[in-house]
Amino acid sequence: MSSENEKSEEPADEPPEQLALIRETVRTAKVPRAKPRTWRGAALAKELPVARVVVNKGVLHLDQFFDYAVPEELDEVAQPGVRVRVRFGAGAHQVREGRREGGRLIDGFLVERRAESDYRGALAALADVVSPEPVLSPELLGLARAVADRYAGSLADVLQLAVPPRSARAEGRPSPDPLPPPPAPEPGTWARYGQGPAFLDALARGGAPRAVWNALPGPYWAEELARAVAATLASGRGALVVVPDGRAVGRVDEALARVLGAGRHAVLTAETGPEKRYAQWLAVRRGAVRAVVGTRAAMFAPVRDLGLVAIWDDGDGSHSEPHAPQPHARDVLLLRAAHDGCAFLLGGTSCTVEAAQLVESGWARPLAANRDQVRAAAPLVRTVGDTDLARDEAARAARLPTLAWQAVREGLKTGPVLVQVPRRGYVPRLACERCRTPARCRHCAGPLEAPEQQELRCGWCGRGAPDWHCVACGSNRLRAQVVGARRTAEELGRAFPAVPVRTSGRDHILDTVPGRPALVVSTPGAEPVAEGGYAAALLLDGWAMLGRPDLRAGEEALRRWIDAASLVRGQGDEGAGGVVVIVAEPTLRPVQALVRWDPVGHAQRELAERAELGFPPVSRMAAVSGPPEAVESFLAAAELPHDAEVLGPVALPVVRPGGPRRPGDTPPGEQWERALVRVPPGNGAALAAALKKAQAGRLARGGGEPVRIRVDPPDIG
Repeated sequence: MSSENEKSEEPADEPPEQLALIRETVRTAKVPRAKPRTWRGAALAKELPVARVVVNKGVLHLDQFFDYAVPEELDEVAQPGVRVRVRFGAGAHQVREGRREGGRLIDGFLVERRAESDYRGALAALADVVSPEPVLSPELLGLARAVADRYAGSLADVLQLAVPPRSARAEGRPSPDPLPPPPAPEPGTWARYGQGPAFLDALARGGAPRAVWNALPGPYWAEELARAVAATLASGRGALVVVPDGRAVGRVDEALARVLGAGRHAVLTAETGPEKRYAQWLAVRRGAVRAVVGTRAAMFAPVRDLGLVAIWDDGDGSHSEPHAPQPHARDVLLLRAAHDGCAFLLGGTSCTVEAAQLVESGWARPLAANRDQVRAAAPLVRTVGDTDLARDEAARAARLPTLAWQAVREGLKTGPVLVQVPRRGYVPRLACERCRTPARCRHCAGPLEAPEQQELRCGWCGRGAPDWHCVACGSNRLRAQVVGARRTAEELGRAFPAVPVRTSGRDHILDTVPGRPALVVSTPGAEPVAEGGYAAALLLDGWAMLGRPDLRAGEEALRRWIDAASLVRGQGDEGAGGVVVIVAEPTLRPVQALVRWDPVGHAQRELAERAELGFPPVSRMAAVSGPPEAVESFLAAAELPHDAEVLGPVALPVVRPGGPRRPGDTPPGEQWERALVRVPPGNGAALAAALKKAQAGRLARGGGEPVRIRVDPPDIG
């Protein structure tokens, strides 16, 4: 075994090369080379006796390729892309007196066969070829390398996400023969969008259009995605669709079966089980199936002749991978669209700031309906603010305003009524008491907080703000926004004893409910689809949604509200138009966007504001967290870009033992700090490379206390 860095004449601290850029190492002709041989003296493969391997060891200072000798007995099966087992570790590269010293068996992938190695010593041999199935193509390896570099991670970690675990039984079963391309579909409900038919036509003709699609509310989005896939398949190419969860997968799966017919698409989700999922994955890799729908793990699906990548509801947190290096499905699909030159479709009933930036930059075109279509498809939205609640006797007595009670009564006459109640556990952030403008630091524009009634300070840079005043209205009085909400199912059940009350939440999520009168109480994201649509919806405790200590609080609240309101009957339904009542201050920007049903305008205004303040996605950010001394020494050693700005560090909340935890949380009982590193547009790659190099050097020296790095953290306060 030899390290690629050991054998190269390039400096040892250079980052590993991407596969697409691998080249012959520059060397002098006079340097003698040792021929590869095995430690048992077995005969070598006569041609290309050197195998270049990426080992399944996800640490940054080993993020490189290693050379092994190919025994003659493995020559036929040791082909690029197969899984192999190799000796790896202390002394594994040494061959003395025909005996191996040190090392242990570890899995890896063979990425290339070579005539000779640049390493000057003897090479250890491949221990075994696990399977002759070539699961790692050059295209997938190049994508994994690009994702690892973007997120300051290791190639091995990305490959663990990209290639599912092996199932020998699945490999032994032949995949079905590929079906001929289907005919180009009719536009169907795509005709509601001005450029919708043209988009489908471009896909069917083999084009690569890129669009940000603001879908109309209602049940048609799954079929519209299926028609986009069908148009791509009609051109002889493949298509990939990534959705947030299993319920969305089920809807798109049913739509694809209707539009394409049986046997033309695969479903890739963790819920299908390892053997079935691997069998589906193999059918895709072998080219038997050209269309894929799945959750975030499907973002790496090896679709042949990829013609379209599509993502639905990119603002959903489920698209962010919790395992290292924590890539986001949207960014992975953007990389695939750029590398493969294929079409790109980002769709949703709402609109993220990242989606707005794609349109603003000109990289993608907007795909939306006109205002008449929007008004017909969307329900009527009415608001109840603080002033209304203060003078409403019903609201003071029962926590529900009179307008909400009226909407429930009227809605139950014709169908089910949805009640959205925010989950518990939202952490409050501070806002102006008079105008509700979020309180932010004058130095870095981070969120101000007052933990346990301590001095007001910034959650990003840690500076105090004793003389804060609102930039919008000048007030110096703060308000801690609403935290959580109690469930209202029992209260509604007592008020409407003859109506069934159903709940949908974390413990039990309903997929659908009948179109009969009923009260459906749900947490955000768990709302079931009602047959024929809901007659009305109540969106309660809007402050709990807007009060999250997160840069995306307004965007996320609007997304949750629009997702729920999209399930309500539109105003264009004859005699049965639905009504949505939201309990939140009507002057707030996200509430106004909901009333106007204008998520794109909201995202555009958010983008302009973030550009002015230097917030992501206009800038690029990375979070560095760990024990205080470790964070300090890491930042001191890192060779950050000259225009990088370090914010903080500040203390992270302590997670009590036994309490709920998320990936990246502080270990229970420990006190960690987090620093944010911000760079201007265009320097994200330099920032990721600097952080990766610093972490690799730290690990090579022994590491010490842990330091975690996350590029593009989703939870910036």
